[in-house]
Amino acid sequence: MATQQHDVVVAGAGPAGSSAAYWLARAGLDVLVLEKSHFPREKVCGDGLTPRGVAALAAMGIDTEDDGWVRHRGLRVHGGGQVVEVDWPRLARWPAGGLIRTRADLDAQLARHAVVAGAEIRFGVTVTEPLLDDAGRVCGVHTADGEEHRATLVVSAEGLSGRLAKALGLTRRTDVPLGVAVRQYLPTPRTHDPYLDISFDLTDRGPDAESMPGYGWFFPMGDGTANVGFGLLDTRYAGSDDTRTVYRRWLASLPPSWGIDPEAPGTPLRGAGLPTSLSRRPAYTRGLVLVGDSAGTVNPFNGEGISYAMETARTASEVVLAALAAPAGPAREAVLRRYPERLRAEFGAHHRLGALFLKGLARPELVRFATAHGLKRPAAVSVALRLMGNLSDGRGGDAVDRTLDVLHRLTPSR
Repeated sequence: MATQQHDVVVAGAGPAGSSAAYWLARAGLDVLVLEKSHFPREKVCGDGLTPRGVAALAAMGIDTEDDGWVRHRGLRVHGGGQVVEVDWPRLARWPAGGLIRTRADLDAQLARHAVVAGAEIRFGVTVTEPLLDDAGRVCGVHTADGEEHRATLVVSAEGLSGRLAKALGLTRRTDVPLGVAVRQYLPTPRTHDPYLDISFDLTDRGPDAESMPGYGWFFPMGDGTANVGFGLLDTRYAGSDDTRTVYRRWLASLPPSWGIDPEAPGTPLRGAGLPTSLSRRPAYTRGLVLVGDSAGTVNPFNGEGISYAMETARTASEVVLAALAAPAGPAREAVLRRYPERLRAEFGAHHRLGALFLKGLARPELVRFATAHGLKRPAAVSVALRLMGNLSDGRGGDAVDRTLDVLHRLTPSR
């Protein structure tokens, strides 16, 4: 059995893990990332990056000018027989556009970026459980190949499974929303489009059919295919049909103008969970730091996870760097315990508002009214887009920003 010592071991090389590794290695730490898969690998996702995601990539110096990136200016929203095109807001804090790239490409690029910054990544290595010292504190990880990798701190970027967190008794809360998404790649002549299609019409059973808190999407990939999927944002209001059934029924009901042939050969339909509402808490305990889906940071309004994976990784890295600069013991622990507090301060109120939003989506009469009347008013849709996407300049912005700021400040963050 080999034993190795590092400053930080990161479990998982998705957007959260590679981003954490980049920020930590860039600051001069000895960082080892252990990833169970071999890259490139497929990952279930909508592949869309909102302006928050674009900003997170820019902060790391990721080049988004090559041919692998597809740009979009906003959303084309369908619902209640209405269609409206809305651009991403033009704000001082966030970019004005979004991006599309497959997770296979994106994750591989982020991993390479972390390596260039100085991190070491080992692929095909499965982390099985935390390594604990005599005091019960995490001091490394065990892997399936029988090795121990010791570290001063361990970062879990394992996604929904959260194996390391579970080993410490940090199970996911079941009283908050858990979403699920399914998607496949289908051939389409609409390979480029400045707008991403979002549909709230998720049934072909008539206007009085039971509503579901979610939406379908059509995201052109720029290569003759589209990422087509359906996200159910709260499984507690799932109704009687499973997600795959809803998706296939919705797909078959789409008009020819969408450019989709449901019978055309595509990739297999795959699904994944969407953990929201900071559902695994605390995000730091006993030498283990949780980032991204491991901490439950998916936006409950829209199922967006990539942006928050990268953002929480940066926040965690800032806390880790400050902690390692402090003396080992109580002083260091005091710094590390600030991390969950920072997540609650940054995202807690937004997630609480998102949970209320999902309750509304589960009411058919409310959804019918909102789509039939709200989509006739592009200005109202633009405001909703800013709220759902968590895109605001805060108190220093315009009247909409100030209203959203008050709304968030009045909402409890716990």
